[in-house]
Amino acid sequence: MKPANVCVYCGSSDGADPTTLEAATRFGTLLAEAGVGLVYGGASIGVMGAVARAVMAGGGTVTGVIPEFLSKAEVKMTGLSEMIVTQSMHERKHIMFERSDAFVALPGGIGTLEELIEMMTWAQLGRHNHPIIIANLNGFWDPLVELLDHMIKAKFMASSIRRFYGVVDKVEDILPRIEAAL
Repeated sequence: MKPANVCVYCGSSDGADPTTLEAATRFGTLLAEAGVGLVYGGASIGVMGAVARAVMAGGGTVTGVIPEFLSKAEVKMTGLSEMIVTQSMHERKHIMFERSDAFVALPGGIGTLEELIEMMTWAQLGRHNHPIIIANLNGFWDPLVELLDHMIKAKFMASSIRRFYGVVDKVEDILPRIEAAL
């Protein structure tokens, strides 16, 4: 089943690897071609901006959700289908959650990591059953995947946690993995 909207968590910076921006642009193009809307953090910079611009360039729907205090620091994107300005990060994350049928983590920083882990936690607690995809581009998320495996081996998590997320190595595999899980 095709999702209506996919939430993408990713960096507001470009990162050190130029292929990350290329992959983000490619994923945005794939979303637009598939008719799948993007829900994201609302910035015009970094990986976030690359995904959103590609979806818009392909004629797709883009919903940005940004807290007021970040709207200048992260340079709020213009021309979106919808821009929602929130009062807090909590409100931002809740709106992004409510508007999405799946969650994807592209490379990013601590905010990306926190959003990804929160969705995994909510899935484990039964708050949602939406697919969660870790886009492990060029091995970016290898340390996280290793940490999750370590936590399972250390008996702080059951191995059943793996059913809540999938790991893919290229953006072309994200939508098929989501569709198979829906």
